[in-house]
Amino acid sequence: MGLFSGQFANVVEWEEWNDQMIFYKWSNKEIKKGSRLILRPGQDAIFLYNGKIEGIFKDDGEYDIESQIIPFLSTLKGFKFGFNSGIRAEVLFVNTKEFLVKWGTKNPINIPTPALPGGMPIRANGSFTFKVKDYVSLIDNIAGTKKQYLVDDVKQRILAILDQLLMCWISKEGKDMFNLQANAFEIARGIRDDLDMEIMRDGLTITNFTIMSFNYPAEIQSMINKTASHSMIGNMNTYTQASMVEGMTSGKMQGGGAASDMAGMIMGMNMANQMMQNISPLNSAASNQAPATESKPNFCPNCGQKTGDGNFCSNCGQKLIP
Repeated sequence: MGLFSGQFANVVEWEEWNDQMIFYKWSNKEIKKGSRLILRPGQDAIFLYNGKIEGIFKDDGEYDIESQIIPFLSTLKGFKFGFNSGIRAEVLFVNTKEFLVKWGTKNPINIPTPALPGGMPIRANGSFTFKVKDYVSLIDNIAGTKKQYLVDDVKQRILAILDQLLMCWISKEGKDMFNLQANAFEIARGIRDDLDMEIMRDGLTITNFTIMSFNYPAEIQSMINKTASHSMIGNMNTYTQASMVEGMTSGKMQGGGAASDMAGMIMGMNMANQMMQNISPLNSAASNQAPATESKPNFCPNCGQKTGDGNFCSNCGQKLIP
């Protein structure tokens, strides 16, 4: 038997390794005497016999199937290879890494809002991560009919329902349509939970979902920028005056000397009027104040007699308060 053992030996391994593949099925081959299993880091090997899981191996390395694998398989325990016999089994290799996928809306999503009858067209982008969680569900719903499964397959499935989920969570609880970035974390958390429920039945799980940014139409974005600028400026009169001064001193004001002089005169008049308006309330307040009262002397300036509580001297009748 030693003479022929080599010709029946084979290697069970992930022959088409690709970090964008979620699983690969080694099948339609006989596992023969002398066969070896090669398990690389980040891979799990699931032995299947008649469509059922017989054993799962997770430690990377090289194994002799006859002595190190078969003794641990429930149905095949005690199987002995004959001269021409082999095992018609399948081995499912699973990529255990966490997959990162970037996403972006292909078309604008019209979010209902009272301000715009047709809805607010919004785009968004971000990323999500997922991994394999339940091998039984994965085999029952996907691996049973597919030889391999790619990250792009999951991405296309997520994108097919992502627009509806974005619309649902943006509209939920009356989110501020013009300040969605402030609510991005809450919206992303809701979408992650919904997506996780959607792919859970296939043995996958969403480990994270993020929204990097929301994008508005150019006209809407311009309005948002102007509103933000106005709120930062506060006093529009001060802003206008400062802008005119800057234009004159920097030489950016167009129209020649006459136009510049006229603009300067108008600006000076406006500034003077503004100053007078600011001063007028102060003058009015000052005129409304009661005149300060003069103090009464302690001694009469005419006769020197000490004064009392009256407004005239009790000795000579001199008026004490002018």
